[in-house]
Amino acid sequence: MLRAALAATLLSSTLPALAVEPLDTFSVKLGGYASRFDTDVAVAGDGREGTRINLDSDLGLDQDNTLNLIGVTWRPFEHHEFGAAYYRDDVSASKQLDRDITFDGVTYQASATVRAHRDVDIYELYYVWWAASHDTWALGPRLGVVWYSLDLGIDLQLDANGNSAGAGFDRSVSGDVPAPAIGAGWRWTPAEDWRISADVGYFQADINDVDADVTYGRVGVEWFPWQRFGFWVDVMANKVNADLRKNDFTGSLDFTQEGARIGAVYRF
Repeated sequence: MLRAALAATLLSSTLPALAVEPLDTFSVKLGGYASRFDTDVAVAGDGREGTRINLDSDLGLDQDNTLNLIGVTWRPFEHHEFGAAYYRDDVSASKQLDRDITFDGVTYQASATVRAHRDVDIYELYYVWWAASHDTWALGPRLGVVWYSLDLGIDLQLDANGNSAGAGFDRSVSGDVPAPAIGAGWRWTPAEDWRISADVGYFQADINDVDADVTYGRVGVEWFPWQRFGFWVDVMANKVNADLRKNDFTGSLDFTQEGARIGAVYRF
């Protein structure tokens, strides 16, 4: 997707440059995301307390990954803007355990070899009311949510004595973690072809089966050398501390998602 967007941008090099405005009526972004997903999780089951596990240091699931991203914005009315984005983060690894851990009612002993996976579908949704909208800047309250659809699993490959293990010790849990944030959005055009943007937010609430504390922040720069095509880069961080109460498990999930994103944008 990113390759196609860049090719379209190059083909548009004959278009005249126009001054970019703080707000677009519609835009589509394609890009890549160098993401860091630092996660601690505890999952209880069968009456046993779950061990607090760091997915990187305990299970060998790399925090760093490069993802594809697609996003759109739409401003159907002068002061009202909606936006959405989607990307997926999945990783798996095998590791010999350094300590005993209990996950979803199963205890895996130190020196056992397990294969773990983390699959996350991530949806970003937001709405901004641009209460202040001027020639070179806009500012308004923002309501956003980053929705994480998680699947975490541990499969025992070799027990502590090096013997092959059956599927009876394999465990996987899944659930949705909404991470809403209320804050503000800001857009500024300091020069003819440049736009700077920033969004911040915070929220703490118990929503259905998730009790979450969320802090969100993003800042970005866009450059439009052509009328409708340009390039963008931003950095984003989302910190979530959540307690989950699902039908088949209870647990806690503390993670920080952060990274840099870059790509091409079409706007009008």
